[in-house]
Amino acid sequence: MLRRVLIAVLLAGVFAAPADASSQTLIPGLNYSRQLLFTPHGPVVVHVLVAPRPEGLWSLDPVLSDNAISGKQRLTGIERVTSPSATVAGINGDFFNAADGRPDGIVMQNRVLHSVPNSGRSSIGIEPNGTLDIRHASWNAFWQGRGQRRPLTGLNEPANQGGITLYTPVWGPATPPAAGATEAVIYPFPALTPGGDVSGNVVQFTQGGNTPIPAGGAVLSATGGSAQKLDAEAPPGARVVIRYVLSSGWADDIDALGGGPLLVRNGKAVFRAFEDFSATVLAPRLARSAVGQRRDGSIVLVAVDGGQVGYSVGLTNYELAQQLVRLGCLTGSGLEPGNSTTMAFDGQLLNRPSDPSGERAISEALLVSYAGVYAPPPSEPVLSPNGDGVGDREQLSYKIVRPSTVTAKIVGADGVARFTQSGPQAPGTYKFSSTGTKTDGTIDTEGRWHWLVTAVDDLGRQSSADQPFWLNNTLGNLRVPRTVLVRAGRRLTLGTFKLTRSATVTTRLESTNGVVVRKLGSAKIGAGTASVRWDGRDRRGNLVYGGRYVLRVSVQNQFGPTDLTQAFLAHR
Repeated sequence: MLRRVLIAVLLAGVFAAPADASSQTLIPGLNYSRQLLFTPHGPVVVHVLVAPRPEGLWSLDPVLSDNAISGKQRLTGIERVTSPSATVAGINGDFFNAADGRPDGIVMQNRVLHSVPNSGRSSIGIEPNGTLDIRHASWNAFWQGRGQRRPLTGLNEPANQGGITLYTPVWGPATPPAAGATEAVIYPFPALTPGGDVSGNVVQFTQGGNTPIPAGGAVLSATGGSAQKLDAEAPPGARVVIRYVLSSGWADDIDALGGGPLLVRNGKAVFRAFEDFSATVLAPRLARSAVGQRRDGSIVLVAVDGGQVGYSVGLTNYELAQQLVRLGCLTGSGLEPGNSTTMAFDGQLLNRPSDPSGERAISEALLVSYAGVYAPPPSEPVLSPNGDGVGDREQLSYKIVRPSTVTAKIVGADGVARFTQSGPQAPGTYKFSSTGTKTDGTIDTEGRWHWLVTAVDDLGRQSSADQPFWLNNTLGNLRVPRTVLVRAGRRLTLGTFKLTRSATVTTRLESTNGVVVRKLGSAKIGAGTASVRWDGRDRRGNLVYGGRYVLRVSVQNQFGPTDLTQAFLAHR
């Protein structure tokens, strides 16, 4: 009991409340936040996606790279391939074999089994009602030709010595080369669903692997003594019966992927799950990935950046479990940590992977999929049609993934629609633009505008999107020299800009990654041309080092916020 109390007391000091948290709504119902934690071991950056319970327009799906067991693909690439059928956000999935990309554990999609579970680790089940069911799963399988039932030793993986495995089309176009292997091509062969018999006729025998896997077919691959039995009991023309059985307690219509270890059970962090993971995986502070579920059914995806001193040191496995509990999860599981940890939305990275080469190719992803209308953010947060070449035209679009009746509107600050399109639309992306001007070329009503899209798909499901933007013509024509010479005692004009009306103006000097080097000034300025003066020093009073910097001019008035930036090179 004392040990438990000590652990609880120690952990209370490990994590401070997020010192910096930024959040945004990616799709109505899907929220992303970036949280910065300060720990005794260094800063930790935690990326969190929270999505509704997977039902209706929402689903939670294990997705294979290139829709194949063998091979690897970056998460952003997986999302871009998936984009025509859904708008997706997600994280990396299970551990995998680095050589051929096959997952370490189970993959089951739409009740079709593609890879068998690792019985020493947790598997993540996704029930049709959207409930996560994380548990251990084991399996057994057999094949039978013209003799007795015989065990199968694998699925979509090379056979061990003396073993026999089944390859289905999801493996890839052909079986891998295997010296001494005997292979039987079965055709036709139905999708492999666990728990029942599936069968087909042997149509061809080959040796040595590299056998084409026919669409709608399969290949049995055997070595050693199993090869002799396959040759004798499943010659061309023989009918072969195959059965894979899962021992999990799951319902038959579940989707699943491998993972582990179990992190949260009944709302409490699991300190030791007794799963087949070494201390080198569990104990170090690493980049880590996890999935959890709250009491209301909402899904929580977590990616922790790690291995980057000064930015994010990462978490141990148990610290990750503590984070899921802090985020309100009742249940949760880890996914592959380290260089594979990746989080993305709509094909764009959200986190900073620890892999030295950047984003790592992975075997599979766990994706939150949305089938409703999606309108990405407008190309410009502020439309400012003053002819200076910045923010002069707003690019707008929406995407639907099913045949739908769509109404799209651009609504001005006065609440009146400037553009309306309504009618049936086929799946695809539709693009529009706005200049913020009237037919006579004058500026339209300034203030907060809206890009509104409503869709009802062919299944009767309604969805909508509202992307606001500002029309504000107050600020324009920021001009900054490409090169600026800074010297002690020299005060220079760093830049000029124009105001069409009086406004409160704030000027800042920033690094190229957005860190404020110095606040240069803040004042209410009247209409006309204004200049920014600078003595070449940072906020501590020191002359800045040579390099690239950014001047930011920000304006706030009754028509909303607007700012302009211009980069320059400082010389000493």
